[in-house]
Amino acid sequence: KLPAVETLGSATVICSDKTGTLTQNVMTVTEISSLRGKEEPKGKFGSFLLSHAALCNDAILQIDKNAATATGEPTEKALVLAAYHAGLKKPDLDKSYKRINEIPFDSTRKLMTTVHSSPDHTYRSITKGAFDFLINRCTHIYKDGTQSPLSSQDKNRLYALNNSMTERALRVLAVAYKNIEKSDTKNVSSNELEKGLTFIGLIGMIDPPREEVKSAVALCKQAGIKPVMITGDHVLTAKAIAKELGILNDASEAITGEELSRLNDEQLTKVIHRYSVFARVSPEHKVRIVKAYQNRGEVVAMTGDGVNDAPALKAADIGCAMGITGTDVAKNAADMILTDDNFATIVSAVKEGRGIYDNIKKAVHFLLSSNIGEILNIFVAILLGLPTPLVAVQLLWVNLVTDSLPAISLGVEPVAKDIMEKKPIPPDKGMFADGLAFRIIVEGIMIGSLALTAFAIGYHYYDIPAMEVFLTKQEVTNAQAAACIPWVGRTISFAVLSLSQLFHSFNMRSEHSISEIG
Repeated sequence: KLPAVETLGSATVICSDKTGTLTQNVMTVTEISSLRGKEEPKGKFGSFLLSHAALCNDAILQIDKNAATATGEPTEKALVLAAYHAGLKKPDLDKSYKRINEIPFDSTRKLMTTVHSSPDHTYRSITKGAFDFLINRCTHIYKDGTQSPLSSQDKNRLYALNNSMTERALRVLAVAYKNIEKSDTKNVSSNELEKGLTFIGLIGMIDPPREEVKSAVALCKQAGIKPVMITGDHVLTAKAIAKELGILNDASEAITGEELSRLNDEQLTKVIHRYSVFARVSPEHKVRIVKAYQNRGEVVAMTGDGVNDAPALKAADIGCAMGITGTDVAKNAADMILTDDNFATIVSAVKEGRGIYDNIKKAVHFLLSSNIGEILNIFVAILLGLPTPLVAVQLLWVNLVTDSLPAISLGVEPVAKDIMEKKPIPPDKGMFADGLAFRIIVEGIMIGSLALTAFAIGYHYYDIPAMEVFLTKQEVTNAQAAACIPWVGRTISFAVLSLSQLFHSFNMRSEHSISEIG
């Protein structure tokens, strides 16, 4: 929607997802950990953990001449490929441990569970997801090849390991399992399957920030736009990435979805400006974040890709859907679609939006001041009892050529280099604010005065003497009558008006010197 680009030029807050927009969305498993600490992926524990992570997974592994690729969600692809590099092929695992039921991932539980049958006719459910959501559902822990009760000391140790990984900007997933009876495999529910679990371990993945985003964030701040990160990841992971990109300056600028839920709408509106990072948030939180900023008079751009993001995209002043990972629902709800899912593209769109508004303003400024000049030229001449300085054909030429063509060129003028050094334009601010109306009138008076002065000079010094010569003769021919028309005055007035408008169009291009803008 083209008007959205212009609106984006007025944006004061850009709320962006982390994964894929601020980061490359290329997940790679870099570390796995048990209760004892870091483990080798090809070791006994590593194989046990990664096999479970590969089974509780919807990604598809494709092997071609010993080169493996995976299709699916980036996090799941990383797990499947990590298992492959550890010697575990997902297709072989799926054959041995057939999936017979599942509970899909959702953003509220932040967990996914699958149910499998084993070759020895036993049944097991496997759950993977966010550590801080999964750990509270576990009662046992996998330790030295056996199940042991999960003590408070073990929990503290796991929390410390999780924090250590998230502080290094790793996205951390936890994996757990539960042995169940055959009767429990049919009518599955999260309340039954996702409790009393045995915790296995942690998997840390890195999703590097996009190289161009850091400069885009700096450009946002320079332009008076507040960049905001919204993510479902752990708050420490979000802080680490946000700090690296320049979004976060202080740790106090981050808030979690849980803390957000404890604030009512009025309280959130009062404190929303303090935060730059929102972690562990749900799609419902996104709507509240958008409305809180809007209640403070901000113009909000919001990114989203899922079905649940549609309300937030609709509520935002400019909804930006992801073109690669976005769902059709999100795309239909959005005002614009990012074909490359890149934050830097949003900033480029802001620049273009500001350029469009600036060019419209230049064209209107030029046309109004030029037309005021034309009107004054004719009107003042009539008041002074002078002949009409311009005839209809000359006025038509000025309107069609001298006015229209420069106005069209101003409308397609390249975006000014310093456009992102200016603050956003408030949506309630009129186009003629900041003295523009006064400048238009003054410039119109100058153009009109120059044209009228030129007519007066030509009329007084050339046309009147010529008229006097012919009028002294007794008989006036058609040629002599034509000589009484102020040809010279009108010609000079027409030339001065046309040239002054042409030079004025160069004046409209920029506030800087022509030598600077080229």
